[in-house]
Amino acid sequence: MHGNNTPTKHLNFRCTILCLLIFGCTFFISSCSSNDDSSEKQKENTETTQTENEEENTTTATDTANGLDANVAPSANFNLTTWNISIPIDKDGNNKADTVKEDELNNGYQNSNYFYTGTNGGMVFKCPVAGYKTSENTKYTRTELREMLRAGNTNIETQGITKNNWVFGSAPQTDIDNAGGYDGELYATLAVNHVTTTGDDDQVGRVIIGQIHANNDEPLRIYYRKLPNNTLGSIYIAHEENAAAETYYELIGSRSKSATNPEDGIVLDEKFSYTVKVTGNSMWVTINRDGKDAIEQFVAMTNSGYDVGGQYMYFKAGVYNQNNSGTATDYVQATFYSLKSGHSK
Repeated sequence: MHGNNTPTKHLNFRCTILCLLIFGCTFFISSCSSNDDSSEKQKENTETTQTENEEENTTTATDTANGLDANVAPSANFNLTTWNISIPIDKDGNNKADTVKEDELNNGYQNSNYFYTGTNGGMVFKCPVAGYKTSENTKYTRTELREMLRAGNTNIETQGITKNNWVFGSAPQTDIDNAGGYDGELYATLAVNHVTTTGDDDQVGRVIIGQIHANNDEPLRIYYRKLPNNTLGSIYIAHEENAAAETYYELIGSRSKSATNPEDGIVLDEKFSYTVKVTGNSMWVTINRDGKDAIEQFVAMTNSGYDVGGQYMYFKAGVYNQNNSGTATDYVQATFYSLKSGHSK
């Protein structure tokens, strides 16, 4: 019996060993395959994470491509050292709009209702129909910067032929010597976000976004206007002669209160730029948009009366609401992405 059972035992033992070897190899192969799959998955996850991070970085780069920080006050993004600002509120109780002077403006001033940094880092100007005005003679409210070449030096007078203001290069030499500069350029990139939709037909939808102001008159006013039934807005300018008539120039569309949608007009929130250049008695106003031809308007000022003694100038930029007949809470708003000015010395 023993002789007959021994081969069987050996055979069973060999089969057991063989099964163990086969099972072990299968487990090893399966384990390797599982590890390879895990490695591939880990690699895919890593690549996905890297891709997501790259996409996040790309988005961040795009958002900050204009160099503006949404988390700081306007003066940290823009050089406002030679500007003050008028806000349509009256904290000092003098029944006039408050003026925030240069030093306070450049020390991080902002107002959450009227002047602040937008989510894209732009400098937001907002102005309702109802609010305090800069003087008794002013018809409309404004949230508007006023050029102040004195840059906070209160020993220099605000008005007059002083180092705070500039003159045309055609002015008398004495005025050129005593002024803060002569001739000038103003450059701004902005988007008009909202215009009034209520009020008289003559006033609804219009806002001034840039100016040259003189003693009592305005050699230049730049208007944007979009009527309630139109999807596109117009750009036009006004040149007011010294104590005389004013002339309007239509650059895009019409300033008419019954204008139809202007051909190639500017939609709300569309970025565009304006450049103002003054040399002597000559002025150029140019509108630029990405992918479109520049639109330029020349204004001859030889007979405008600003080359006489005593006429001083300063730039203005922001929103000057041109509607006092609409609903009190109706408003205008624009966001500026660039603002620069300069003068010859």
